[in-house]
Amino acid sequence: MPAKNHLSPNQKQRLIKLLKESDDNYVREKVLILLLINDGKTYREISEFMEIAYTTVAYWSVHGDPDNLDSFLDKRSPGNFRKVTPDYEKILIDTIETIEKAPEEYGYEFGRWTAARLATYLEKVTGIKLSSSQISRIL
Repeated sequence: MPAKNHLSPNQKQRLIKLLKESDDNYVREKVLILLLINDGKTYREISEFMEIAYTTVAYWSVHGDPDNLDSFLDKRSPGNFRKVTPDYEKILIDTIETIEKAPEEYGYEFGRWTAARLATYLEKVTGIKLSSSQISRIL
């Protein structure tokens, strides 16, 4: 565990600025962990105070780099995009009418819609491939 007052005044100032200005709750949580450690709080005290897992505190005390503020950002964000657009949702709402009809009316040999079969049908209609579990969550 880092020692009390392990941050330089410059590091502490940048972290406080990030804490105040960031719109991302997760970034603020990670920064606050480092600031509390700098104030001499134990991992256990921080996890209880912030109501987060002890392992989260331990992880960010090691991986949060006060000299690299980008270390607090979610690296998945740039490529993590939504496949389901508002247009897709409209198609899905129309599909609810589709699943009320028998699959045979659309030329399928099976007699019931399942999430997997619906995912396949929606992929044909929209060109967007989703898993059956994603379809279930959306519905």
